[in-house]
Amino acid sequence: MMMVCGLSARAEQTEYDPSRVSDSLKAIFQFGSASTKQALNANTVTLITGTIGGTYVQFGADLASVLDDGNKLRVLPIVGRGSVQSVADILFLQGVDLGIVRADTLDYLERKGFAKDIKKQFTYVTKLYNEEMQVIAPKSIATLKELEGKTVSVDLPNGGTFVTALTVFERLGIKANVVYIEQRIAMEKLKAGEIDAVIVVGGKPYKSVSTFVNDGRFHLAAVDYSKPLQGDYLPATLSSKDYPNLIKDGETVDTIAVPAVLAAYNWDPKTDRYRKIAQFVDAFFTKFPALQHPPFHPKWKEVSLAAPLSGWNRLPVAQQWLDSHGVEPVTRQRFEAFLRQNPAAAKLSSDTDREALFRQFQAWDAAQTRSEKK
Repeated sequence: MMMVCGLSARAEQTEYDPSRVSDSLKAIFQFGSASTKQALNANTVTLITGTIGGTYVQFGADLASVLDDGNKLRVLPIVGRGSVQSVADILFLQGVDLGIVRADTLDYLERKGFAKDIKKQFTYVTKLYNEEMQVIAPKSIATLKELEGKTVSVDLPNGGTFVTALTVFERLGIKANVVYIEQRIAMEKLKAGEIDAVIVVGGKPYKSVSTFVNDGRFHLAAVDYSKPLQGDYLPATLSSKDYPNLIKDGETVDTIAVPAVLAAYNWDPKTDRYRKIAQFVDAFFTKFPALQHPPFHPKWKEVSLAAPLSGWNRLPVAQQWLDSHGVEPVTRQRFEAFLRQNPAAAKLSSDTDREALFRQFQAWDAAQTRSEKK
């Protein structure tokens, strides 16, 4: 009898008890009322992210993990369908407060006549990280320019990859046969020889690229940092550490990158929606250093809160926070150091080219600053 009691006591101490997870949730279920409902909605910020397996979703989960603070603030990430869809969701979907979109998406929508003065309807909280272009192709295709006349998948037409791919093709004068196929299906068609390349634009290492099963026929084709791209894109490099399945050990591949942006609708400062976003900004900027360490996504290490974003207006409360805390953007001296150390950037031939790059530069500086503080 004593042995049974002892085993029972030990089981009570070690077994998982779901009722102990959250006393606050128990209180809500037991005593929740209209005022509880009002309080929960008043302090919940919704964030539209991206598709399953993408970097946007992981960033949303990280923000919720770090910023959730009982009844004071809750971040509710929503799985999205890509950058173009997220722009529409921020504008029109009830309850969406923030979203992660690609920096070139708004320009594309205006350029194609789908929207007018759309940037006036948006503000940005911060530039996040840079999303690299990854071109999976047979080894016979060495560079992006060799996709002329080839059949290329650029993902579905509600995301952001097709926007960047089509913009780059237009600027470089590449006439490819573009098809819109979901990435996983496209990669299978690539292996079967039904298409010639798959373009993925996302923060490295991007899951669908790193898990691509390569039988030795494929690699990542290079994207040259040509002058037509220098106004809106950054030079970037992919390495064998990023994609050992597609790049030989010790080798690198030049490519380009486009910034991801944490964006919000341009709410009037007197509205309740603005108040909620302001509450989010204070928590996010205050706790930001925690996001730059494991177990959170390594791309957080590229984020510099004060980085300027050409053509966008910063959310006023975000700029006020940065000013009051003395957070300043990158300096010219650090930018020149970046040019010296980045092979693709070093190819810039004029002061105008350097100015275009400087307006978007921030990722290298953020990483460099952290290494100097260690």
